[in-house]
Amino acid sequence: MSEDNNDIEDIEDFDVGEEYPTLMLVARFAELLKTTKWFHHIGEPLQQGTISAAREYLDLLGFPESYPAEVPDWEDAISCLETNDWNSPAWEAEEQLAASLINEALEFIEEDVLEVALTNITSKASVYITDAVESASMRWGIDDEEILRAAIGQAVQCCYQAALVIAAGEEESHPFAQKFRLYESGHWPLGVAGNTLNIF
Repeated sequence: MSEDNNDIEDIEDFDVGEEYPTLMLVARFAELLKTTKWFHHIGEPLQQGTISAAREYLDLLGFPESYPAEVPDWEDAISCLETNDWNSPAWEAEEQLAASLINEALEFIEEDVLEVALTNITSKASVYITDAVESASMRWGIDDEEILRAAIGQAVQCCYQAALVIAAGEEESHPFAQKFRLYESGHWPLGVAGNTLNIF
């Protein structure tokens, strides 16, 4: 058994409730991941709740002039991913937010303990999300490994970001929490391009 697996088991056996109360909430969040409808509604019209979460995410991220846009199919989703600028202002804003959350969390959580908790989240998320992406790819007849890996990677990253919000004791109004709501709605936020948040 690898050292990483031992770390994951450690966090599951570790009683964090008293010394690290926010990590107890992170553990509860991990359980939520298996009931999330990952990619269940991709290609379907965006409901009002999803649009509201998208607008809130953009506002909180610092892009109030941007707007959500519906992506109808895999072909358009692939085009959106190909034109994404991973060094865009939105990407930079997310990186800064993540760094800030880590610094906040480390004020009252030991670094190795936080790392184990976040590793537990990404490990569990990867299992649930990979299964969901494989199911979606079969429904749509998609076998493009690159885009399937992108779907898994972006969703797992969002789980990591959302777990950081919880670990740092931040509010549910944080942009990463709103971004997670987009995945909870069964859609895939492909990223901000120009003034548009493309949502599949």
